Amino acid sequence: MALQSKPYLTHDDARRIAAAAEAEARAHQWGVTIAVVDDGGHLLWLQRLDGAPPVSAHIAPAKAHTAALGRRESKVYEEIINGGRTAFLSAPAIEGMLEGGVPVMVQGHCIGAVGVSGVKSTEDAQIARAGIAALGM
Repeated sequence: MALQSKPYLTHDDARRIAAAAEAEARAHQWGVTIAVVDDGGHLLWLQRLDGAPPVSAHIAPAKAHTAALGRRESKVYEEIINGGRTAFLSAPAIEGMLEGGVPVMVQGHCIGAVGVSGVKSTEDAQIARAGIAALGM
């Protein structure tokens, strides 16, 4: 039996994502925290820029963790809850159910996620996507 294989995020990948996300944030003078996690939601990179609120160092990794485990943007969970399905707040192992967590998808596999916190949620997501774009996929 042949084993399956899949791509994964390396330390260099996490560094490239973080650098591009930081560049996007700095271009707009946004103080944010940037988190990069692997496919299991485990932290690979955490960076809190000057001016980022202290709580953002907790929120960004939670958003990334949620996006990685769910294999979808954390915004989806926010929309489910805002749509009235508040029971979803009891879902196990996910806490960052706010826009700003974006999965990194390669060849149909979720290989990790980026979470950003510190500005408007749409801007957080913009920064996360800019980081992911640095991988050139």
